[in-house]
Amino acid sequence: MSESKLAGQFFDAAIGLLQHVRDEESAHVAAAGTAIADTVASGGRLFAFGAGHSSLPAQDVVYRAGGLALMNLLAVPGVVGVDVMPATLGSALERVDGLAGVVLDSSPARAGDLLVIISLSGRNPLPVEMAMNARALGLTVIGVTSVAYAQETKSRHASGTFLKDHCDIVLDSHIAVGDAELTHGKIEAPFAPASTVVTSALMQATMAAAAEQLAERGIEPPLLRSGNVDGGHEWNGRVMDEYGDRIFFRH
Repeated sequence: MSESKLAGQFFDAAIGLLQHVRDEESAHVAAAGTAIADTVASGGRLFAFGAGHSSLPAQDVVYRAGGLALMNLLAVPGVVGVDVMPATLGSALERVDGLAGVVLDSSPARAGDLLVIISLSGRNPLPVEMAMNARALGLTVIGVTSVAYAQETKSRHASGTFLKDHCDIVLDSHIAVGDAELTHGKIEAPFAPASTVVTSALMQATMAAAAEQLAERGIEPPLLRSGNVDGGHEWNGRVMDEYGDRIFFRH
């Protein structure tokens, strides 16, 4: 079977983006890791939020093997994934003013906690207001976004601002506007988005930086193990019991 030229081109594009982000965002990743470590060490809680496909990298750091047990998903019903019907409802809800404030007010988030907000474009009211409201509540906010959108598109928020304008730390995914890495002469639309690959890598790199920071301070990072290895369930049970007051994805 012959190889796919386009498949190879996508791998090349993704690898190039990952290398670029590694080099350009290393200081910001380290700062984000320090902020997470500070929050863990001070007794704070960790939350991650993303809407639509930006929810995937947020979910990727919640309740998973090798991840920090304290990371919780800040879920907004209807915008977490494409399971909502119709799927277009999720996109519409991202543009609803005031929704973020209601979500935060009814969540366990409080001053001293940390929230990672993931939004590729960072232009819709939901992520913008989520960041604004979270900071007003006293949370540290890390934004994961493509700064290119703030340079090449208009904000949909009344303030004219983007997610990046309301964060303590910004991680730039360097994804081009439109999120499509490939074109083909016989295909009208560009295709092969790489934002999930790059953003998930940014999130995992940040979690690794946080674990490193905690270890250097003499604090055992509250990491989960795979439930599919011997002793994994017992390990996770101990971690979740120890940090149960900061974990919200279980009863």
